[in-house]
This record gives sequence, C-alpha cells and structure tokens, in this order.
Amino acid sequence: MAKPRKGITLMDFLHSRADVDEENRGVDVESKSESRIEVERIEEKETPRIYSVQEVTRYIRRRLDRDEVLRDVYIKGELSNRSQPTSGHLYFTLKDEFSELPCVMFREQNRGLKFVPEDGMSVIVRGHISVYEKRGKYQLYVDEIQEEGIGALYRAFEQLKKKLKEEGLFDAAYKKPIPCFPRRIGIITSPTGAAIRDILKITKKRFPHVHILLAPVAVQGEGASSQIVNAIRIMNRYSAEREKIDVLIVGRGGGSIEELWAFNEECVAREIFSSAIPVISAVGHETDFTIADFVADKRAATPSEAAEFVVPDKREIEKNLSSLELRMRQNVFKAIEYYRKQLASIEKSVLFRKPTERINQYRQTVDELKRNMVAEITHLVTLQRKNVQALTGKLDALSPLAILERGYSICSKLPEGKIVRSVREISVGDALKVLFTDGEAISEVKEKKGAKKQQ
Repeated sequence: MAKPRKGITLMDFLHSRADVDEENRGVDVESKSESRIEVERIEEKETPRIYSVQEVTRYIRRRLDRDEVLRDVYIKGELSNRSQPTSGHLYFTLKDEFSELPCVMFREQNRGLKFVPEDGMSVIVRGHISVYEKRGKYQLYVDEIQEEGIGALYRAFEQLKKKLKEEGLFDAAYKKPIPCFPRRIGIITSPTGAAIRDILKITKKRFPHVHILLAPVAVQGEGASSQIVNAIRIMNRYSAEREKIDVLIVGRGGGSIEELWAFNEECVAREIFSSAIPVISAVGHETDFTIADFVADKRAATPSEAAEFVVPDKREIEKNLSSLELRMRQNVFKAIEYYRKQLASIEKSVLFRKPTERINQYRQTVDELKRNMVAEITHLVTLQRKNVQALTGKLDALSPLAILERGYSICSKLPEGKIVRSVREISVGDALKVLFTDGEAISEVKEKKGAKKQQ
C-alpha cells in the first residue's frame, strides 16, 4: 500500500468547501453552467425547479466522484460492524470518537487480503468516497486495508497459526520419524539460491553416497506457494511409483516476512501435513518461524542445519564403528577367558577325573530307592489283605449258607421257585423244594397246620 499524500486532509477539505466559489478546481465546466443557470433563475424570479430524489442523489454522487481528494483518500479509524454475506463483499463501519463512515470492500478487492479484518482493529483504509444512490448515503469504497501498529502479514500469520493448531496439524502424534540413514533425499527450493548450495556442500562432505533429487521452485513472490505445493505432490508421486524418497527438505534462505510468506500460505501447510514422505522445514535463519515449521515433521533453523540433521557424518560413523569393533574384541576376549577358566575347573573336578565313581554313587542311590519302594508296597499289600479278610468274615456271617450249616433249610415253592416264608403261602399237594447245606430234596405237602396263637 502506498503512503498517504501529505498536505490537505479530508476534514480540511470538507471545511474549506463551504468558502470556495464556483471557480475552484473541483468544479468543471458543467458545474459552472449549472451555477450560472441558478443565478439567472433567481434574478428572473422564476418558479424554482423541483428535482426528484434520484436527480439530487445522482447530482451529489457526480460531485463527489469528480472531487480529486475524495477520489483517492486514506482514512484511519476503528473497524466495527463487520459482516460478509455469501456474495463475498465485505461491509463494515470505520469510526472514531466523533463520527462513523460506512465502508464496503468488494470481493475482487478483499480476495487478496493477508489477514481477516475483525471488529475493534485500528486500520488505515484506502479508497474513494461516493454515494450509494439506492439508499441515498455516502460511503467509502475500499481498495486496500492495512492494520495500524501490527502488520497485516503478522496478523495473517497468527490467525492461520491459531486455526491450524486448533485443527491438530501441529500435534506431535502426527509427526513422522526422520530416517537415520536415508538413501534418497528430495529437496524443494530455488535452484539458484544459497540454500541448495549449502545443502549440497554439507551432504557431500558428510555423506557423499546419498542420492539427491531437486525440485526447483520459486520461493518468493506471486505463484511461489502453488509451485511448492505442486513440487511436494510430484515428489510423493515419484516416491510411490518409481523410487522411494526417504525424506524431503523444504526451505530457503533468510529474508523478510514478505519474502518468506510463501511458507506461511495455508495450501503449503496442508500439503506438508498430507505428505507421505517425512518433511523437514528449513526456512530462513534461526530466528525465523513460519507455518511450515510448525506443520513439518522436523524443523531445522537453517538449510545447513537441515543437511546436517538429515545425513549422518561419515567420519563419525567410522569413528563409532572403530569404537564398536574395539568393544566387540574386548568382549570376545573376556568370553574366551571366562570359558577357559570354566574348562580348567571342570578338568580338575572329580567327575571329570573319575566318571565311574559318580555313576556308582547313583547306582547305590537307585538300590536304596528300590528297597524303600518294595518295603512300602509290601506294607500296603498287608494292610489291604487284612481289610479284605475282615470284610470276608462279615460276609460269611451274613451268608445264607452259614445259616444252613447250623441245621436250617430253605423251602421254595415249585415250579416258580418262590421262597416260602409262611404256611399260608402253600396248599396241600404243592410241590416244594427243600435246600440243605449238602443238597436238596423235592417233597409234596400232605398236610399243613398253622401255629397256635399264644393267649
């Protein structure tokens, strides 16, 4: 935005308009003619002409549009009553402690704003004052807005940073690890800048065997952000379809906030976040921070630091390998010495010198276990035999055969063989079988008598 013109201010101009005559610089030939006609009408005392509202409003608009001061004016004030309907036009009021001025900024003009105007901001706007005929009010048609005090770019930076942080694009959970030994590195930067020279110089010195792919882009100016986005996409497509790229370095050398602004664009931030390849942001100097730094998987203060971080130092690797080799040799020698002592101890042991002596000891132990086992089994068998004999005696005492041996017999009715327990169960002529201890006999009932009941 250009600086406001020095000299007459808007208030001075408006106050002076009441004292100037028709020959002032803001009045053209047509205005002079109209004034002359009015004077003649007054002199002739003719009936005054009656104007429509549209005619008066249009007349005022034309006068304002011809005014050189109001045609391109800078105004400072506090922004309020901001609104932006679906049309994309921006409406707001510019005010100070004495007055208010309605303003409109059409979509074509506000599309290039780097920050979002908010109520309460102290701003300086540039535009021209004219009349909106439909409502009959004058307003400022704004072409540019800049925030007083804090810069517009810094405001845009803070607003985008807050927005992406709330969406989670800065969360550590989404950070991809950077490989320790990359085989292929993609670099997105200017092909003529100091950044690519520093990266190539350091990588060649530290790890010359790494393969580097360069995607040349503009790193500042119009269209730089779209080139960076396209380069990230191409690198990811190449990695997926042809040769794997282990890590990307996106960056440039130092500069002002305007020069670094391509790395503060929302499209670049989202493309870095979406990259399947881990991304190292290396923008500017150590004190420079961009949105790309917060979204990337790793931030490097400078392109040189990015190169130092992404590739190991060959000399350090050789030094570490030598140290590991020495430690491995020492550990092997210690292990050999330990097992040599173990072997010497075994050679001196009785088992090694007289192996049959240990075997005889085990044999004696087996014999002792065998004797104990046989004695225990014999003892258990004796106990169980005694238990069986006791049970056998009980069964013999309850056996019917034992009763028969005492002179009793068992009588059953033929032919069913039912045991006869009472004289009432038989009849004269029934065949009976009488069982004795040493045999049986078949008999026939000739007569039956019942037992006499005792009184």
